[in-house]
Amino acid sequence: MPPVRLPPKESNLFKRILKCYEQKQYKNGLKFCKVILSNPKFAEHGETLAMKGLTLNCLGKKEDACEFVRKGLRNDLKSHVCWHVYGLLQRSDKKYDEAIKCYRNALKLDKDNLQILRDLSLLQIQMRDLEGYRETRYQLLQLRPTQRASWIGYAIAYHLLKDYDMALKLLEEFRKTQQVPPNKVDYEYSELLLYQNQVMREAELYQEALEHIEMYEKQICDKLAVEEIKGDVSVKVGNLKQSIMVYRGLIDRNPEDWSYYKGLEKAIQRSSTEKRLQIYEEVAKKHPRALCPRRLPLNIVSGERFRELVDKFLRINLSKGCPPLFTTLKSLYSDSEKVSIIQELAKGYEASLKSCQLFGPNENGEKEPPTTLLWTQYYLAQHCDKLGQYALALEYINTAIESTPTLIELFYVKAKIYKHAGNFKEAAKWMDEAQSLDTADRFINSKCAKYMLRANMIKEAEEMCSKFTREGTPAMDNLNEMQCMWFQTECALMYQRLGRYGDALKKCQEVERHFFEITDDQFDFHTYCMRKMTLRAYVDLLRLEDILRSHAFYFKAARAAIEIYLNLHDHPLTNESKEQEVNSENLSAKELKKMLSKQRRAQKKARLEEEKKHAERERQQKNQKKKRDEEEEETSGPKEELIPEKLERVETPLEEAIKFLIPLKALAADRIDTHLLAFEIYFRKGKFLLMLQSIKRAFPLDSNNPWLHECMIRFSKCVSDHSNLPEIVNKVLKQEMHKLFAKKDLKTFNEEFLNRNATSIQHLLSGAKMMYFLDNSRQEKSLSIATRLDMIMKDRDVKTCTKVLEALLDGSFGSCESQSEEYRAACHRLFPLAASVVPAANEDGHVTASMMNATVNHETLSNEI
Repeated sequence: MPPVRLPPKESNLFKRILKCYEQKQYKNGLKFCKVILSNPKFAEHGETLAMKGLTLNCLGKKEDACEFVRKGLRNDLKSHVCWHVYGLLQRSDKKYDEAIKCYRNALKLDKDNLQILRDLSLLQIQMRDLEGYRETRYQLLQLRPTQRASWIGYAIAYHLLKDYDMALKLLEEFRKTQQVPPNKVDYEYSELLLYQNQVMREAELYQEALEHIEMYEKQICDKLAVEEIKGDVSVKVGNLKQSIMVYRGLIDRNPEDWSYYKGLEKAIQRSSTEKRLQIYEEVAKKHPRALCPRRLPLNIVSGERFRELVDKFLRINLSKGCPPLFTTLKSLYSDSEKVSIIQELAKGYEASLKSCQLFGPNENGEKEPPTTLLWTQYYLAQHCDKLGQYALALEYINTAIESTPTLIELFYVKAKIYKHAGNFKEAAKWMDEAQSLDTADRFINSKCAKYMLRANMIKEAEEMCSKFTREGTPAMDNLNEMQCMWFQTECALMYQRLGRYGDALKKCQEVERHFFEITDDQFDFHTYCMRKMTLRAYVDLLRLEDILRSHAFYFKAARAAIEIYLNLHDHPLTNESKEQEVNSENLSAKELKKMLSKQRRAQKKARLEEEKKHAERERQQKNQKKKRDEEEEETSGPKEELIPEKLERVETPLEEAIKFLIPLKALAADRIDTHLLAFEIYFRKGKFLLMLQSIKRAFPLDSNNPWLHECMIRFSKCVSDHSNLPEIVNKVLKQEMHKLFAKKDLKTFNEEFLNRNATSIQHLLSGAKMMYFLDNSRQEKSLSIATRLDMIMKDRDVKTCTKVLEALLDGSFGSCESQSEEYRAACHRLFPLAASVVPAANEDGHVTASMMNATVNHETLSNEI
């Protein structure tokens, strides 16, 4: 069918349709479409049909929209408008690759159409097609050489492609066109200069960057950025005197910024410790209330000098009552000598303050207030908690609570001690006590909810969060709307622990959706940032989005999802009918039919109730949404509902696991767990070369990792069991395995691993599991290795011992019930506060008097060790 051309009257109406679309007057646009299409001559006009579809799409009627747009395109395949509209429809469905194809087809028909070129450039930068983006921006520059965005967009394309010379030439040419007097301060011009300087520094043109910043210093609004750039670049060009002067000025401006002190340290390179300390002393005298110049010297001194400085630091902060004191000093706890000095001083303060209200027994001067003793005990509780001396930590914090039972920080630390000791229920109880002292504090409210989730108290956690969520909406739904990912990741881990895999996967999928939405939201900034000239922030945003899924929240959710999918592959969920077959062996046919009918009715009733609740929840949400939110939802389209039952009964769990794995392989390749999770997936899929690839990528990160050791042995055993592999594959595998195993047999390789890691419980556990895996007749020997709790073990803690207990119970060593109970009892004697190792008689998780006594005995033993 040849395309229908509109006469002047209808052509004017079509222009009004376009104008209505641009002004978001969608209903008026539909009226004009109806006028044109009601005429029998133009009922099949392709461009009008396409615009009607596009308008309906904006009103949320997606099915009708697709039908009209496709029909319009079929009727006029040579119309750039129809192709452009089809591209816009694909873009609204987030099908960016398809939209780019549509725009390219439209450009074949109208190569100089500015709007299509702009839309294409937005999609190209969104999809990081930088070469294509550069070409499109070049076309836009040729068509509109007087527009600022044309120059900036083209320069940014070269910058992102790391062609710094060309980017700088374009920026300089554009800068010359800006008519800004030297004495006038213009924000947008200032941002252009700072962006230009950033490109110079990334190109390592440090001398040019220094000259540039000094030349245009008066025209730059951000004076702080100017000084920071001068300080950093001066060091790199060797102008140390200027750098020292700049950093001294910055420290005077903000003496609490650690980065300024680091910059100053670089500027005074190869200086003695005394000279460095002298600088800190000068700053401390100049800024007596500043914390940094007193704290940072503690990193560079040791011995008696450290004792002298930390003594002053502790006294000042304990005297004035500084709650974050322990957090400030925590990084020093990697040095055992410094820890012993701090412990000696703090315990001495406590004893002296109790006896004479002074820091030292032989000191003269004004007596300390009672609060100084309180903060000393508070610090000592955290100190003992860090060292794993939980009973002593509780003793200090309980003493402090007795003296001041209204201080939130004390209950917060008490909860923390119980958490580290492995008793999450008790930790949640004391965090709830802290929250009750200040119900308006959102931080303590969030902490309490988190502790409740760790204790598997989902309802209580939801109620706790509901104090700060929108009224009339379930807290869980509102937290999902607000992208509260700490809550969702903790929920996912809790459901995973409870075996509620569908609910866990729902939370993981919600986190995945948040990251997709964050990625998609950058679309709005591509034009905005160039228009407003926030170029440095824009480039930072693009780089952040490129590595977005390396964030800890995504890693936690992805790891949980992968582990669940692996478990679902290993232990598929059976259908309810199969489960009933097992329970109904002794029933007659009539009784069985009656029972199944009753169960079906109960399931139907439960399903109807759930649907009713869901409908009510949706109704409440819909009523409370504002007009703007409704419009946004209509534009983006409805989301597929996440149903836990459907998620946990997925047909291809390994394929679903790979979806979560792909971003981790790209963005979290520096984490060994990424490659080991990849190995577990490919092991189950029987992909030998991908298994080998995962091991080879993990090996350089930590060749002595216990999980990696297990993977290597399982991989080698699997290869030897499959003799029918293709010749070339077999050759590659043998060649690489000779390198990995140094031509040793698996038993020898495992024995050497055990001997090399004789003081690590985690390594011994993995080695023992592999000993049993290779030869199940050595169960007794492997159990004796895995259950060692000698004092020389460097990782003898609650978490590690719980892992061992789980391995004894999950069949990794075959049937060993008596040994697992003996191990549980031994762990309970070591860690009486830990709920995970409480014997069956005390599984309520509460601390009894006998447990406390055992704890004291254990702490005495620890001190003797």
